[in-house]
Amino acid sequence: MPSEHLDVLIVGAGLSGVGAAHHIHTAFPRRTYAILEAREASGGTWDLFRYPGVRSDSDMQTLGYRFRPWTQAKAIADGPAILDYIRETAAEAGIDRHIRYGHKVVAASWSTEDSRWTVEVQRDGETVQLTANFLYLCTGYYHYDGGYAPAFPDVERFAGPVIHPQQWPEDLDYAGKKVVVIGSGATAVTLVPAMTDKAEHVTMLQRSPTYILARPGEDKLANRLRRLLGDPLGYMVTRWKNVAMATLIYRLSRRRPGMIRSFIRNETVKLLPPGYDVDTHFKPRYDPWDQRLCLVPDGDLFRAIRHGRASVVTDEIAGFTETGIRLRSGADLPADVVVTATGLRLLAFGGIRLAVDGKEIKLPETLAYKGMMLSGLPNFVFTIGYTNASWTLKADLVAEYTVRLLRHMDEHGYTQCVPVNDGPEITERPLLDFAAGYVQRSVHEFPRAGSRRPWQLGMSYANDVLLLRHGRIDDGTLRFRAAERRPVRSR
Repeated sequence: MPSEHLDVLIVGAGLSGVGAAHHIHTAFPRRTYAILEAREASGGTWDLFRYPGVRSDSDMQTLGYRFRPWTQAKAIADGPAILDYIRETAAEAGIDRHIRYGHKVVAASWSTEDSRWTVEVQRDGETVQLTANFLYLCTGYYHYDGGYAPAFPDVERFAGPVIHPQQWPEDLDYAGKKVVVIGSGATAVTLVPAMTDKAEHVTMLQRSPTYILARPGEDKLANRLRRLLGDPLGYMVTRWKNVAMATLIYRLSRRRPGMIRSFIRNETVKLLPPGYDVDTHFKPRYDPWDQRLCLVPDGDLFRAIRHGRASVVTDEIAGFTETGIRLRSGADLPADVVVTATGLRLLAFGGIRLAVDGKEIKLPETLAYKGMMLSGLPNFVFTIGYTNASWTLKADLVAEYTVRLLRHMDEHGYTQCVPVNDGPEITERPLLDFAAGYVQRSVHEFPRAGSRRPWQLGMSYANDVLLLRHGRIDDGTLRFRAAERRPVRSR
């Protein structure tokens, strides 16, 4: 099967993939590369999700790229604005010309003898092959085909539509209807206030509460700094200010959870009607940051509750009826439309089958090196962002490290690099040490982390700046190999 050869092959044209391509394209203008995208559009998450109110769950000063300032007034941006930002970034650098749509990568096999990857791609009903010196996966970590939907009892009895936000129908009419949103995570707290513009009433039905913190939709200080210092410098200062604040809150949450719990509760009380049962509906069973903290811009969820357009019910589902949901408490919750904001299904590396020299790689048998490479897989990088901060903070650092790594290999004539775990004292741990249900359901299918560096998936941006932006490349764990010179045979 004839194949095309590239220096770097990037999989995924979302936020991470476009950022990775920008770093590669800028650092190595003569290197050949392509981005393979299974869907027919770029943008990844921000093109896939179309539900009402879809927005970032972190500020754009950290969700934006380090190399391209976010210049809009809103710090908590909506999905279409983020999608435009990604596509404009790609277009300005000419990266969009390197994206190949409708190319689904199904398998990748490394040859040590040839120092290259052979990648199998499904395109227009046929399988084609590409080869590359370096494979860079920016596939995210969840199924694009569908989200997680529990098997609710008697759901088939319900007369109205039951919708998962990941497959939002364009023609859904919920005007004047009673809507029940099942869930209490980032998607649910976004949907509930957004749907109150048309719905008669929106109810958030949760099994247990989540930590929710209101935050201004606009960062006035960020906008002022950009006016005073210019976009690049003002953006950088705000970025580090936001990183510092998020880091402080996270560390206090881990070290003094009672203090942060009290702070969030007090802020919540201020935004809800007098006498509201805060401890039933907004007092989680776990400590802050055991699961991701949900942000609501300008307190929109609390405002919708205060104005009577939305409500929260904390109960469990006993089953569906023709006209709604029957709860464990015995109460009936009427509904015309039900939205199951019940989470994601994780999928490691887009489900791509990996092999090295003909041997299949089983991901749970590998260790993640610096949270971006895998033991035993040469010339291979992946992006998994932070769970306690913006995804792009880590994505940018991974791309910067990859550029440094490729330059190091060029300078020394290396054609291969591979992390090797030969330390018997290393014990294995889950790659994503996070209590959220969507993580716990599938984390066993992912690579593992180790008990110490460099085999840990760090969750501190400041530490990763030192490790990935400034740390040694040749650290003794990453092994390099130069191309072997093959003997010339006389004719």
